[in-house]
Amino acid sequence: MRFKVLTLLLFVYSFSVLAQPGLEKSLKDNSQHTRDLGGYKWKMKMMLPGEGVKAGLHQLPPTDLETNFWNSAKVPGDVYTDLWKVGALEDPYFGRNSVKAQWVQQYEWWYAYQFNMTDAIEDRLVRLDFEGVDFACDVWLNGVFLGHHEGAFSPFSFDINEAVRVAKDRLGSSNLLMIRLAPPPAVNSLVAGRKTPWFGDYWRDLTPFGITGNVSLVYTGKSRLKDVYLKPLVENENKASVSLEMEVENTGDEDKKITISSSIEGKNFEGDVINTVFEFVLKPGLNKITRTIPVSNPQLWWTWDMGKPNLYLSKVSLKEGEKTLDFNETTFGLRKVEMEWNPGFTKDEVSFPRTTVLNGKPIFIRSACWGGPPDIFVGRTTEDKYRKLIALAKEANMNNIRIFGWHPPEIPLFYELCNEAGISVWQDIVPLGTGNFPQEDAFVDRIIDEAVDVVKARRNNPSLIMMEGGEEMMLRATDPKATRRMLERLGAKLQENVDLPFVPDSPLTDEPSLEAGFKPKEAVHALAYFYGMGRWLMEDWIKSMDYPIVPELAVTSVPNVESLKKFIPENEMWPPGLSWGHHWADLDHLRMQNFDTFGDTRTGSLEEFVDATQDAQGTVFQLTIEHFRRNKPKTSGIAICHFMTYWPDMKWGIVDNYQTPKRSFDYVKRAYQPLLVNLNFTKRRWKNEETFKGELWIVNDLYKEFKNLTATYEILNQEGQVLASKSQKVPLVEKNSSKRFFAIEESVLGNVQDSFNVKLSLKDGTGKVVSANDYLFLIGDQKLADAEMKRMGEERNQNNQKYTYGNYFMFFPEYNGQGNQVESKTDKISTVGFPKK
Repeated sequence: MRFKVLTLLLFVYSFSVLAQPGLEKSLKDNSQHTRDLGGYKWKMKMMLPGEGVKAGLHQLPPTDLETNFWNSAKVPGDVYTDLWKVGALEDPYFGRNSVKAQWVQQYEWWYAYQFNMTDAIEDRLVRLDFEGVDFACDVWLNGVFLGHHEGAFSPFSFDINEAVRVAKDRLGSSNLLMIRLAPPPAVNSLVAGRKTPWFGDYWRDLTPFGITGNVSLVYTGKSRLKDVYLKPLVENENKASVSLEMEVENTGDEDKKITISSSIEGKNFEGDVINTVFEFVLKPGLNKITRTIPVSNPQLWWTWDMGKPNLYLSKVSLKEGEKTLDFNETTFGLRKVEMEWNPGFTKDEVSFPRTTVLNGKPIFIRSACWGGPPDIFVGRTTEDKYRKLIALAKEANMNNIRIFGWHPPEIPLFYELCNEAGISVWQDIVPLGTGNFPQEDAFVDRIIDEAVDVVKARRNNPSLIMMEGGEEMMLRATDPKATRRMLERLGAKLQENVDLPFVPDSPLTDEPSLEAGFKPKEAVHALAYFYGMGRWLMEDWIKSMDYPIVPELAVTSVPNVESLKKFIPENEMWPPGLSWGHHWADLDHLRMQNFDTFGDTRTGSLEEFVDATQDAQGTVFQLTIEHFRRNKPKTSGIAICHFMTYWPDMKWGIVDNYQTPKRSFDYVKRAYQPLLVNLNFTKRRWKNEETFKGELWIVNDLYKEFKNLTATYEILNQEGQVLASKSQKVPLVEKNSSKRFFAIEESVLGNVQDSFNVKLSLKDGTGKVVSANDYLFLIGDQKLADAEMKRMGEERNQNNQKYTYGNYFMFFPEYNGQGNQVESKTDKISTVGFPKK
């Protein structure tokens, strides 16, 4: 939305002091009062589309008891979780129950909240704030229509002074808030960027919707703060200031002289308080006010591996005379984000600089696609889940999380936790997972408005360091050039509101991207190993890649057995039943990954198969991550896909939907060590008569050099017996470096039966291990294994031609016409490639 802003500065004075008469009173005498309407006092009711208004639900008397006997509900939350909790649905996460819940999205749902208002409001404004409603809603208060809103991510509000009932007695002060949720959209391209896509190869066709954000009453004076942005202005580590940028609304008809008081202090560190006071004359309507505030001895925000994630707390009060009209408290950080061109690629090969520079220092992005929110049904999400997941991301040595365009922008708590943990965020601002939406200006304007609302609500978080426009938009765009123009227009608008790097889309190496004018060595999605399973052994595929940045690296695995028991029916547990397929288990790919990793599909038992899929996923992740890290600074970052999953599935995450790490988590944790000793090699299978060969490398992402280290390697057989061991002095590991240190050549495989391990360690002068690593190798013929992998891949491809992608009936002969026809639930179902029941 564009506002024409008229401002007149009558008298301004500004100064920084440690103490100022009246300032502390101004900041603490906060007349803004917020009343949280969230929790379990909500009620819900189902109606046929359009029938709720006809029935008069919006006009129910506020003193009536009727809504008390509707179904119980919770806000923030979602419709499906509310229905599950009251028993109207079987758990949609369990088995194939999500199919049974598809009727829910055909109805409209009414949510009611009764409350009392006893405080006088003659000299105040009362506002009803919505943090987010997915997707479309109408709102009434006491039968007064407040308005309509569409867009799952944009906050919105209504002034309610004319509609709210205020009195001292119980009946006179009763109020009834009524919200009609429309049936959710059925076509994603028609709501692109304003609602999360409700499909993808980790979710089936069930559209989430609900009142997904907080709802609150906010009391202010007749002038109020609409937006406060603490824009960091960092020149270097020793010189910085803050641009305090405010939107202040004067709801009256006359000019008003107000006093603005600002306080800035360290939130997680000790330091001087910076106080600033100035006066301003507000014109009626919206006024934009900016003050630049110098910060002495600035404490910058860093990712945890680069320094301390220092945070500041801003308090701003708006006063008229002695009366406080409004108050704002914001956490922010001082940091500067720039981008540099990756060395080794020409501008004929790439279109954008891809090296992130934080506060003047280039960093290597060790990331994962978030895969969130923690639950696609947000009513199941808790604060504890967020806290555990962010802690696990840091434990895995990640310095970044990528929110990509198949998932929504996250809630305030997510960014707060990333701010505190020192984990940066690389974000597709809104979920644009398709380029095939209408290109009319009005439609595109709605997307851009939604994106601007999203970035303005999140831009004070120092963890937000990179913006992206879309996810695989170009890949599917029928008009690539128009899609590029739209994305560039989006980026320009976003950068008007926040000074951060922006790239249009990811990836940009596909044919439509090239048609749109992008270059052949842009960001790549490293997905070909999975989607082209059988074309290569993993190490051959890995060695073929040379790109500046990798926004997605994907391979799959199965959750732990204890987690499987929570969403797979007992009679479908082993061999894998239909519910495995419904939860996106690609059983052929999983068996092939196991073969590539172990020389065996590992289908002897449930436990063996599960563990093998996780070790296979971990191995691919580890070796690919290390390949790209050795390539720094030519390559500047990688994001595995995903960190976790938003429902219980058999797909991408290294942490499952129950926040339980898979075995692959440890492989990623090891590969993401900031100081990493690692092994470069050509193949994973060796013959007994061959000499094992490799190279010992050390990658250091830290801005700290290491001296007088000792690097050690050991080769062990499958019984753990040491076949060879050698140590070598490493006089210096330079800061922010990647270097080969020495070659390994050992002829010790003669008596090894099936497999062997190579273990690496790096110790400092005191004998402390500062990095360790481990690799599994096989005894076998590389060419024969490659041929078998290709044979399995061809067999898989022939089978795929008979089915659409994701049709899991291909794994079950009794369902696909290749076995005995299913006649009843008592019929036994077999699974291709697995032992019979």
